[in-house]
Amino acid sequence: MNECIRWVDIGITNSSGTVCAIESADIVLMRSKLMDVPTAIELSKAIIKNIKENLFWAFVYTIVGIPVAVDVLYLFGGQLLNPLCARIAMRFSFVSVLLNALRLKRFKPKSI
Repeated sequence: MNECIRWVDIGITNSSGTVCAIESADIVLMRSKLMDVPTAIELSKAIIKNIKENLFWAFVYTIVGIPVAVDVLYLFGGQLLNPLCARIAMRFSFVSVLLNALRLKRFKPKSI
């Protein structure tokens, strides 16, 4: 059986550590509870997943939006794009990314 183990170096300190430790750490725990370490790692994984989702949807939105913005639909007998519609579409893109990021506020760590 071939198993791949990935090692990652993460610096973790608590908020009562020295200034040098706090500035050089990747994660600063606000409480001095060691059980917060798995929660911090789980939260960081959720954040990375959220970033990837936002990038994917922004990419899809751009792939669809650019041809519409340059009036490709007009070439096929459609109408020209109203600038107000383009502005609303850009706001929708921004709001969708924002709402997806706000889902992290409902993050609940798994019980250990």
